[in-house]
Amino acid sequence: MAQTIFAIASSESQAVNILNRLRSAGFLSEDVSVLMSDKAGTTDFAIKHETKAPEGAATGATTGGILGGALGWLAGVGTLAIPGLGPFIAAGPIMAALSGAAVGAAVGGLTGGLIGLGVPEYEAKRYEARLKEGNVFVSVRVHDDESKDVAKTILETAGAEDITTTGVVKVSR
Repeated sequence: MAQTIFAIASSESQAVNILNRLRSAGFLSEDVSVLMSDKAGTTDFAIKHETKAPEGAATGATTGGILGGALGWLAGVGTLAIPGLGPFIAAGPIMAALSGAAVGAAVGGLTGGLIGLGVPEYEAKRYEARLKEGNVFVSVRVHDDESKDVAKTILETAGAEDITTTGVVKVSR
């Protein structure tokens, strides 16, 4: 059974370290998500799903280049305006979950979108608070116990916080 591991990186450089380790360990780009506040406030990205290069380059410019290059590896990089929170950069399956109807979920905003990904409500509220503080949300979908152990080890050794594992809710694109 597929599961997703969620965690918080306390800085962009820590998130880059985690993404590079996940990539080196063989995790697929479509199984990894990142969400962070768009500190630059730029919301005029063109979101194209055919290629990730323009989004990676544009995101790189917005994030000062620290995380942008690492995000270019992930699917569906773009920005979202989350009601009450402002602009966020999202990459991976979380982009689809937070686009459209998920943002208007019962709990609303970011918390509702995270709940739509399968994050328990109390965890989703905690993640939202951590994102407001400037932290980076990272998730990785795993398909077996071995990949689960590898992903958790990567997150733990990289110093990620609030590591949680949950079942996957399938998100349609």
